[in-house]
Amino acid sequence: MSIRNDDSRTTGPREAPTIEDQILDAAYTCMLDFGLRRTTLAEVARRAGVSRPTVYRRWPDTRAIVADLLTREIRRLAPESSGTGPTRQRLVHAVVTTAGAIGAHPLFEKIVNTDPEVLTTYIVDRLGTSQRMLLDTLTAGIGEGQRDGSIRPGDPRRIAVMVLLTAQSVVQSARAVADTAPRDDMLTELGYAVDAYLAPNPEGTP
Repeated sequence: MSIRNDDSRTTGPREAPTIEDQILDAAYTCMLDFGLRRTTLAEVARRAGVSRPTVYRRWPDTRAIVADLLTREIRRLAPESSGTGPTRQRLVHAVVTTAGAIGAHPLFEKIVNTDPEVLTTYIVDRLGTSQRMLLDTLTAGIGEGQRDGSIRPGDPRRIAVMVLLTAQSVVQSARAVADTAPRDDMLTELGYAVDAYLAPNPEGTP
């Protein structure tokens, strides 16, 4: 959900994957094949082509790997946009695009189908690493929008929390309302909701 201008995805040589990325890639395939409960660190190590101690030195258990894997995948999904135009417009686009990409991501769909309690842990009970990353990005973007006048005044972190919760509810509940409101329609409505929430208040209103 970054609003930076970063062309590193499309230009320049690709860096060789690190051991951590190798392991996360292996965890990704394990998750898709087995789900969280049947994924073992031993199988992750085997698929990554590394020893089990190599994995254990970096992650104590599969849930810790999944937390970092989710963060990596969300970071990859978040769109980069140029610095042209009002920040609010770019931020709303980033929120809607990221929500749509997360909802359709194979890893997220697998977790929803096989291990929904993971979402309860990382979304309902406490903030996970990926959520904190999104919050930091939103907070920075909201601050930028306040400086250019496209986003209303208020505590940027508090506003960012509400935007995150709104987008999160759409991602989580899209399936439940699919017969009534298709995912694309819900994403469109999310854009309207976030844009209206961030818009500067008319003079004289709270």
